[in-house]
Amino acid sequence: MLTKKKIKILRIINRFNLGGPTYNVAYLSKYMSDDFETLLVGGAKDETEESSDFIVNNLGLKPIIVEEMKREIEIKNDYTAYKKIKTIIREYQPDIVHTHASKAGTLGRLAAYSCKVPIIVHTFHGHVFHSYFGKLKTTFYKNIERFLAKRSTAIIAISEKQKQELVEIHKICQAEKVHIVPLGFDLSKFQENKENKRKTFREKYHLSDDEIAISIIGRLVPVKNHALFLEGLKNVSLKTNKKIRAFIIGDGESRAEIEAKAKELEIPFTTEHHLDERRLLTFTSWIKDIDVALAGSDIVALTSFNEGTPVSLIEAQAANKAIVSTNVGGIENVVLPGQTALLCSNDNLAEFSAQLLKIIENDSLRALMANKGWGHVKEKFHYTRLVSDMEQLYKKLLKK
Repeated sequence: MLTKKKIKILRIINRFNLGGPTYNVAYLSKYMSDDFETLLVGGAKDETEESSDFIVNNLGLKPIIVEEMKREIEIKNDYTAYKKIKTIIREYQPDIVHTHASKAGTLGRLAAYSCKVPIIVHTFHGHVFHSYFGKLKTTFYKNIERFLAKRSTAIIAISEKQKQELVEIHKICQAEKVHIVPLGFDLSKFQENKENKRKTFREKYHLSDDEIAISIIGRLVPVKNHALFLEGLKNVSLKTNKKIRAFIIGDGESRAEIEAKAKELEIPFTTEHHLDERRLLTFTSWIKDIDVALAGSDIVALTSFNEGTPVSLIEAQAANKAIVSTNVGGIENVVLPGQTALLCSNDNLAEFSAQLLKIIENDSLRALMANKGWGHVKEKFHYTRLVSDMEQLYKKLLKK
């Protein structure tokens, strides 16, 4: 009896850092149907970020690590990584090369095109076309992406808004080449043992029952605009009679600057090294069990200049938490504006402060918004939907 030949996928990601892209390549590598076989490749860990090796390890995945594929542009390392990827392609002979994020997208697609791989797919998990670099550098990156898009069979956007930006604003490629496949996660843990998790978090950080915990979650990097969060926190702390505490969850290259900003604003804060000190603001660094942190929080904030599909807001809704966020990138496709989240204009302190104060002051509104979250995300952003969508797209592209 003849065995049906499996469709071979080579999946390449920049690096395994804590966030949506890592979870999604892991789920796509683990849970595709028996029609597919996947080899996962990733770059070197960035020392400024928390490793998420546990995500792939917990799923029993053993990715190939290309140490020279690093975040920074470095000609020697990049060329070595490119050659290593070409060697992997020649040995594995994939039907599809699917790259995720910018560095993997550049080196992986160039290697796949050189090796004449039949199908080349790239996912934009975000983009760097505004709020990252100056005009000259941004134009340079846009031109690279336009060049690579011509050599790609398909481009995947993770939201309607992102597709619009790629096609209409930044002119990366034609609309017919872009397919929308939203991210997917295992969100069930955010609904499990919520009371026990809430107690664990709030006891650790000495939160009383009547204190409202406001958390902002993610890498501490310039594009996340934590300055807006701090300025908004300062404003509402002077106006509300409610007891509030704020938590910056995450770490990264901008931490020293963010701490300096808190000092400048005279916001009393403590760190992960002094949790016995109760202050208005706590820097927690990375928290691996983010479901525990969300269970203990009451409001989740996001202040980014630019976003693709922010995982923290998907997870916040899965944990039934009200959201206050800037309305950038694909955020309006992730939340239900006015129903699960209050949104404000990009980098608008007056609007952000007003929305944050509104959700702090109005207990019933906060509860109403929180309760709508799980129903919105439980199927739309589940990994089984992600896997199904991707399988259908792969088969459609192969038929062509």
